[in-house]
Amino acid sequence: MEWRFFLLLLIVPIHLFGQITVKDDSHVIIPDSSLRILTVDEEISSKDVILKRNEFIQSKDSNPNLGLSKFSVWLSFDLENKSHSSDYILDVAYPILDDIELYEVDSLGQLITKGHYGIFQKFDKRYYKHANYIFDLDIAPNQKKQYYLRVKSSEQIILPIAIGKPKSIWEKLTKENIFIGGYLGVVLIMSIYNLLLFLSVKDRSYLYYVLYVIFLGLTQLGIVGFNFQFLWPNSPHWEAVSVIIFACSSSIAVLFFSDHFLKLKDNVPFIRPVLLALFFLFLSSILLTVFGYTQTGFQVMQGATSIQTVVLIITSLFALRRNYRPARYFFAAWSILLVGALIFLLKDYGILPYNLFTSNSFRLASIVEMALLSFALASRINIMKREKELSQARELTISLENERLIREQNIVLEQKVEERTKELTESNESLHTALVHLKEAQSQLVEAEKMASLGQLTAGVAHEINNPINFVTSNVAPLKRDIKMIWDTLEEVERLAFDEGLSKEEKQTRIDAYKEDIDIEYLKTEVDFLLKGMHDGAYRTAEIVKSLRIFSRVDEDALKYADINEGVESTMIILNSLIKDGITVEKTYGDIPKVECYAGKLNQVFLNILTNAIYAIDKKFGSTVGGSLRIETGLHNDSSIFVKISDNGTGIPKAIRDKIFEPFFTTKDVGEGTGLGMSIAYNTIAKHEGKILVESEEGQGTVFTLVIPIQQNI
Repeated sequence: MEWRFFLLLLIVPIHLFGQITVKDDSHVIIPDSSLRILTVDEEISSKDVILKRNEFIQSKDSNPNLGLSKFSVWLSFDLENKSHSSDYILDVAYPILDDIELYEVDSLGQLITKGHYGIFQKFDKRYYKHANYIFDLDIAPNQKKQYYLRVKSSEQIILPIAIGKPKSIWEKLTKENIFIGGYLGVVLIMSIYNLLLFLSVKDRSYLYYVLYVIFLGLTQLGIVGFNFQFLWPNSPHWEAVSVIIFACSSSIAVLFFSDHFLKLKDNVPFIRPVLLALFFLFLSSILLTVFGYTQTGFQVMQGATSIQTVVLIITSLFALRRNYRPARYFFAAWSILLVGALIFLLKDYGILPYNLFTSNSFRLASIVEMALLSFALASRINIMKREKELSQARELTISLENERLIREQNIVLEQKVEERTKELTESNESLHTALVHLKEAQSQLVEAEKMASLGQLTAGVAHEINNPINFVTSNVAPLKRDIKMIWDTLEEVERLAFDEGLSKEEKQTRIDAYKEDIDIEYLKTEVDFLLKGMHDGAYRTAEIVKSLRIFSRVDEDALKYADINEGVESTMIILNSLIKDGITVEKTYGDIPKVECYAGKLNQVFLNILTNAIYAIDKKFGSTVGGSLRIETGLHNDSSIFVKISDNGTGIPKAIRDKIFEPFFTTKDVGEGTGLGMSIAYNTIAKHEGKILVESEEGQGTVFTLVIPIQQNI
């Protein structure tokens, strides 16, 4: 009995110490040690809580910080109404709780749900349309009630609780909302202003700063529940992870901003690997959160953020040691933010009181930080502007000095140019004279080539005509003799015919004897032979003259349709004297249409190539047999014909094959060629829009294929 009385003495004071009393003159009550807390290592029901009511521990803080917990945390408090009003509400000012439920103990000792909210449900489901969790406390005057509060969160659990009349609570919330609205205004102003500066100066530091401010603002607005209330009230799943993702995104933007703004590559290069490691920590926090490990992601984010703050302050100090002046604002900004974060944490752990200043200390510090970073950017731009002005001044000085040097150099250069111009004038006159001489020499060489071809042509024609003419002239004397004998025979017959002293038989006998004496039969045969020889010689001479006319083509300066086979054949007739008995000539003329061309110029091409082929055969075989010259014509395609000239002469060495069409290049001995024949041939075929294909093997022979369009596109 005594121990029960002693236990009652212990319990009653605790119960009385944990009671909250409201009166008519009460505005907003923030419980301090009136809260009792129960932490469990598993989820328990409301019935189990009643059984564990003696395990609740008295809170020492008016703003309990319960840390991280995988399971629900229970709070209990007693409320006594000593006022004349029954209208009171409970405000839990921590909107990022995942789940919160208020229970009231009825007269039978059972727990009755007074309200159940959280980010698991859409915002419209809340009775009071506010980011905080607000519950009605329906308690009559002079009545006492006991309440239980169950909370659960994947993030840190902090419970800033306030109890009061609706008017007082709403006045308190309005002040907080006004401050949050002002914070939002600062975020928008800083974002838009620096975004416009970025679009103007194109400095990436401004872009990183804008991203940092936007994500930081979204993070802070998410913590106070504004995002869920106004931006995505129907997306509770996104609300559950958005704060962590925004916090990591703002930190990543800060890393890029710091690297670019502080020029870490030049000023503090050894710190960049640390920033890279922090980047991957924040990235892993985002991935963990997205894949459902929200509490782990929050812990990684929280740890990385703490490290980042210290690292950036140290980094700015190193940059200051390198006399990088914009780092002063950077150091001041992060130092102030660190102070604001410390005040916020000390408030959460009950060291500092929970009020409007301490609950918004981090936001106040972030406003100052944003302003200082903006000043830092402006200072950086001013420094860059001054550096640019100094650079421009130096460039102007250098430019003026260069201008002076240029003026002096111009005078010297003008003198040198004048001297050089005089030298060039003299040189140009000399070159002009040399060019005139060169053109004259070229004309002479071309004329020499023409004369060489003409000489070759004349020699061939003379040789060809000489044979039949000689044949005719050699037959004239025998023919005159035979004709004289015929005239003598006619006179003898006439004499005998008019001799009246002879009988007819004697006349016939004497005529037969005379005919036998002069061998009249042989005489007739000889006359026929001589006439036939003279006819053949005359015909041969006419054919040669015809070939010469075809070859020469007096109309060669005009495009006309010509028979290529006829042109090749006339060239062969002219060159017949060069072809020795040991050379076999094979001609295969295809059925080809007439070709629009300069016929005389093409005949000159055939002459040059055939002459070279005969020369190569003679050089290889000499007077022995075995030489072969083959000529073939035909259709190359629907629009062109070909002329192929093949020989089995000496061939063209590979080393000089690319030079055979160069002017003045020749392999013949001095006096045997000018080196212009193949050059003229190449230019003539090119003028006809054709081409010359060469195949040759040294010691085996050469094949020239001329491809000539049937119609010229002129």
